[in-house]
Amino acid sequence: MQRANALNRLDRLPVSRFHKLTLLAVSFAYFFEFADINTFATTAPKLIDLWGITVDQIAYVTSLSFVGMFLGSIVAGTMADRWGRKRTLLLTTLFFGVFSFASAFSWDLVSLGVFRVLTSAGLAAMTVVAVIYVNEMYPSAVRGKFQAYAIVIGICGTPATNLIASAVVPLSDWSWRLIYLWGSLGLLLVFFTRHLKESPRWHESRGDHAAADAVLREIEARVAAEKGPLPEPAPPVAEAPAAKASLRLLLQRKYLMPTLLLTVLWVTQTIGFFGYSSWAPTLLAKEGFSVEKSVFYVALTTVGAPLGSYLAALVTDRFERKWCLVAFGTVIALCGLLYGLTFDPLFIVVFGFLVNLFERGYTALGYAYSPELFDTRGRSLGTSVSYGLGRLSNAAGPLIVAALYNGHGYQSVFFFIAGTWLVGAIVLAAFGPRTRPKRVVAEQPRRESVAG
Repeated sequence: MQRANALNRLDRLPVSRFHKLTLLAVSFAYFFEFADINTFATTAPKLIDLWGITVDQIAYVTSLSFVGMFLGSIVAGTMADRWGRKRTLLLTTLFFGVFSFASAFSWDLVSLGVFRVLTSAGLAAMTVVAVIYVNEMYPSAVRGKFQAYAIVIGICGTPATNLIASAVVPLSDWSWRLIYLWGSLGLLLVFFTRHLKESPRWHESRGDHAAADAVLREIEARVAAEKGPLPEPAPPVAEAPAAKASLRLLLQRKYLMPTLLLTVLWVTQTIGFFGYSSWAPTLLAKEGFSVEKSVFYVALTTVGAPLGSYLAALVTDRFERKWCLVAFGTVIALCGLLYGLTFDPLFIVVFGFLVNLFERGYTALGYAYSPELFDTRGRSLGTSVSYGLGRLSNAAGPLIVAALYNGHGYQSVFFFIAGTWLVGAIVLAAFGPRTRPKRVVAEQPRRESVAG
């Protein structure tokens, strides 16, 4: 048996400049992840006019992008376990930035589709690693709040992209390409890497306790220099060396049930949200709104996104995350349905604003909730597989949306979207485990629990 104490040593640290700089770096990566994820949606109406592409062709590109997200998520889990959280975060951000840059030079729908699939793989991979990294680097009592704070800053990339697109895309027949150059600026994360430290809990999971101790000593010295002497951590606990995690690990009941639950969470979130955000500009344009107005209306609705993440930051460590997710999901279903039942520009903006507000709060809560259901050994694998399956599910989502729109009209799309959110809320209410009691006792000596 080995002695491990990274969890207790990190948990007793007061929030310091170290935590804030780490937050800034992760938020920067999130900003351009959220900026880049909607670039195709904001340029699609223009491409319909320029290249003569159809709604079905947009659906195929969007679907394949989610296949890329699935592959990126799965690969990210393996990379994060093998090479470390910090290095993988950098590599995945560089990957999506390079292919977003390449998207600006697409010459037809096929080339753009290929670049978007590769970009999407990097986006999902980065997200998985960032979620795990924040979970492992922050004290248990505030990790949910800081996960939400990272989203508050990062989510500003969505309205920024949409507002930029509403101004830039209509300028000329080539100006849409600038939106992909904007999305590629995540490459600049390389300038933040000196502020990031490798997760000592990852070092411990590999049995490298000397490396874990070295990182912890450096972090503790920086915090103590700012905050003064640190309290003693809870005593270390005996922990068996963690074997290499394989997919077979998730078949164990300890990991299977949370993986299935989180798969439902991310499937319904992915289809529900991207069914809305990826299609809103195109469907509004199809219903008679000009390209400029459709993109502008959607840009206004996304202003609610940062406020939703901030709302999540206020509630995530005060109330049980499970019930916050259930409440947010139910409100999103209602507002999304009302959005689809009106063609009044004012109500489109109001209900779209509320969808963005509560959805981004839901995502921030989900990012905090997901890794808490696993221990260190299963955290990377379980989080990446469930998140990846959620993204893979939306390979079918755009095809369903296109079929509903072509066969039953605009409003049927929003009945479908509302239904997916309600399914997620019901499953979470019925089967979702509580995690708050485990966080409350996090400072007490214990074996690393599922919430740890």
